[in-house]
Amino acid sequence: MYSVTVNEKNFSIEQDGGDFLINGTAVDWEINPIDNRHFHIIRGHKSYVVELVRLDAAKKELTLKINNKSAEVKIKDKFDLLLEKLGMNGQANTKLSSVMAPMPGLILEINVQEGDIVKKDQPMVILEAMKMENIIKAPGDGTVRKILVATGQSVEKKQILIQF
Repeated sequence: MYSVTVNEKNFSIEQDGGDFLINGTAVDWEINPIDNRHFHIIRGHKSYVVELVRLDAAKKELTLKINNKSAEVKIKDKFDLLLEKLGMNGQANTKLSSVMAPMPGLILEINVQEGDIVKKDQPMVILEAMKMENIIKAPGDGTVRKILVATGQSVEKKQILIQF
């Protein structure tokens, strides 16, 4: 399942076998590549020429021209949607001030100390939740100012674990 935003309008897209469902409705279309940046789409009795203008794969954003009209597209896959549901979305885009527990659990291990300089994606805490070990990584570069939890401590969702 995907959540797709086109010019600020949201759509849910799923694949059911060979069919695509947009907002739960099957879409009958034919997509033919012209070259690596241009496509011809036939849907119903309408024809569309689509040009890929810009692609940022890391951010899952692209700009298309559909019959010479610009469309800004943002895509969230099932993993992005799960992270959003767990409250873990957008941490990398915000100012680094603290790290919170993404879910309730038990602190198994703390891999940093106060005063440590951490780099983005460096493992900091191991949290056991639902019988799984979850590695909580640094959302960005920073210096650990205060550790607010201890090994063996139970924590709640969104409880602050480490301050920067």
